[in-house]
Amino acid sequence: MLLIPAIDLHEGKCVQLKRGLLDSVSVYSDDPASMARHWVDQGARRIHVVDLDGAFKGKPVNLHLVEKIVEAAGTVPVQVGGGIRNQEVFKSYIEVGVRQVIVGTQAVEDQSFLESLSQVYPRRVILGLDARGDLVATRGWDTDTNVGINDLLDHIEGLRLHSIVYTDIERDGMLSGVNLDRTIKVAQSTQIPVIASGGIKSLEDLRALKKVNLQGKDLFGVISGSALYERTLDFQAGQLLLDNGS
Repeated sequence: MLLIPAIDLHEGKCVQLKRGLLDSVSVYSDDPASMARHWVDQGARRIHVVDLDGAFKGKPVNLHLVEKIVEAAGTVPVQVGGGIRNQEVFKSYIEVGVRQVIVGTQAVEDQSFLESLSQVYPRRVILGLDARGDLVATRGWDTDTNVGINDLLDHIEGLRLHSIVYTDIERDGMLSGVNLDRTIKVAQSTQIPVIASGGIKSLEDLRALKKVNLQGKDLFGVISGSALYERTLDFQAGQLLLDNGS
């Protein structure tokens, strides 16, 4: 199980938001590529990148920064989401070396899009499952839909996806603790590996998620941003716990 550092991009900087709201920006670095190198030096085995500007605008804004992050990460896989609404954009990320690309909005609004992508790029697609309560949100979390989590999971079961990133929007960036119950429900509802996201604060959250993994619920990893940057969670201690269970 991986602890995956998050690098969220806004106006060329590495930032974190609270609940995805742009009026709650905290800036942690003016050089996202150097931040990627930092996490790799700390032992990260995967980097999570979100183009926040792209998510809100519906098209890539920070592709040049993503390319620099990929170069800085070296052999460490980078996954990227934010504003991927067509296959050409998806391909552009693959071409600069991104290992997996996260699709959220377009997967909800046009479910055949996800099917097509998973056929052309098997195991290179991650579903971004962003939810408030039981319902999925899209377009940079700015739009609430009437699509239920379970309905979407039922539709994508059997597709050749790499994984699902499940984010509890109300907890994201809040350091309020992971939504363990709902994460378990998502993991129990699919055979596709799940990456937990939103609310991570401390080693206690990782211990709880590790127990889920030991119970046979296939959690691939957990994404952390604010906890790592605010130092309520130490990366190396966190990954050691996930590796060894102590």
